Amino acid sequence: MFCKVLSAAIGGVEGYPVRVEADVSEGMPVFLMVGYLSSEVREAADRVRTALRNTGYPLPPKRITVNLAPASIRKEGSRFDLAVAAAVLGSMEKIPAKNLEGLMIVGELSLSGQVLGVSGVLALVETAKALGLHRCIVPAVNAREGAVFQDIEVVGVSKLEELIKILQHPEQAEKTVVDVEALFTGQGERNVSQEDFAQIHGQAGVKRAAEIAAAGMHNFLMIGPPGSGKTMIARRIPGILPHLSLEESLEITKIYSIAGLLPERESLLLRRPFRSPHHTTTAEALAGGGRVPGPGEVSLSSKGILFLDELPEFRRTALEILRQPLEEKRICISRTAGTYTFPADFMLVAAMNPCSCGYYPDRNRCKCAQQDVVRYLGKLSQPLLDRIDICVNVSPVSYEDLQEQKEGESTAEIRARVERAHELQKERYRGLKVRFNAQLGAGDTETYCGLGKKEKVLLGDAFDALNLSARAYHRIVRVARTIADLEGKEKIEEGHILEALGYRPPDRNLWMKGA
Repeated sequence: MFCKVLSAAIGGVEGYPVRVEADVSEGMPVFLMVGYLSSEVREAADRVRTALRNTGYPLPPKRITVNLAPASIRKEGSRFDLAVAAAVLGSMEKIPAKNLEGLMIVGELSLSGQVLGVSGVLALVETAKALGLHRCIVPAVNAREGAVFQDIEVVGVSKLEELIKILQHPEQAEKTVVDVEALFTGQGERNVSQEDFAQIHGQAGVKRAAEIAAAGMHNFLMIGPPGSGKTMIARRIPGILPHLSLEESLEITKIYSIAGLLPERESLLLRRPFRSPHHTTTAEALAGGGRVPGPGEVSLSSKGILFLDELPEFRRTALEILRQPLEEKRICISRTAGTYTFPADFMLVAAMNPCSCGYYPDRNRCKCAQQDVVRYLGKLSQPLLDRIDICVNVSPVSYEDLQEQKEGESTAEIRARVERAHELQKERYRGLKVRFNAQLGAGDTETYCGLGKKEKVLLGDAFDALNLSARAYHRIVRVARTIADLEGKEKIEEGHILEALGYRPPDRNLWMKGA
């Protein structure tokens, strides 16, 4: 008898339906699986056969053929086990075939019949919802993750026998319920960190620059000697970033689920990511890779922060990988199996020393030869520097600052100002896909960051004197817009332009010539 059920696979960060067909007929006893399958999918035959036997449903000595369609797309992973078992049971008439209609089944089976968790359940349930299905059966450990979608029933099972009972008596299924609104209530308290800006002594100018960067989600580079507080400041920036919206939380959770990094029984990630890969990280690890590409660091940090400490120590090829995602907020990876697009809408925060020993231009401490300093700085290309919105020099902390008893501004105080700026941006860009000033395109920058006559003259003089590129021009205007938002000003003023100009990264050629 022939029977079919719907399952799904992952391509990039999206799910796509896979039809699991089973046929049990007379012939030489064999369990044959076809449909352009990887080795782990082919092994499902042994897992399913053993799990069914240990659950009390031994397979008959007949020819069993299972096809995963469409056959033109390669199937990877172990998430099809549960669907294969259901289709085979339907073909054996152990469950009514009509009960397999309108639902999707995903999950891995152990030999004992236990249902194991799989990655990417959020994307798979989203696919089922888009197809108009009414129910999705998933591993119990993944049920809360899938249940954040309210318009489709998500049922979790922990054993194969539970699946069989549900398919025999669908009305007895208990759907998983997640109160998404309750999850977002009190989000601020859950995002409180032990790391506070008040713990940083001195560095008022750097903290001001970090506040502006957080207020507009601008890319931020700190240059200074070792021990000056660059990493401490970077690790405190997440505490002043805006809370996630539901749409952003779903996108982040889907990426982490596909990457297999979502904690078990977790439904939604409610904190913006902070990724800090080591400088030995390869270009493939940053971009995403593998024969079937998975999310890399630029995607895992989407809607959050990608922190690159010791920036020039990264391989040149890895740094140049950042150029496309910093501009387009996505990254495209091509393989023989197809082209995959991953989100990469992150805020780059980077820190670096001015030379390999870290103390240039203090020649009392720096022993680097001039060509060594030039070589070190030369690891950063001008196109990459052009994509940095805010760059600051971090001076060593003085003894007096360390002994200062009075604490500086706390994260809560800075966050209050940043949140007011975010509210202004939210209202300004209502109805657009843009949420922050840094996300504005060239056309939108002209529309929403209009300049007065004096401001245009000032910026025009700076454009010629500093030999700025068009990209640098738009980034300066967007930073000035953020500074104006922090002050609650409707229009960009000359002071905002001047401060934004002060944050521009140095011209690479002049920088290296000065070294």
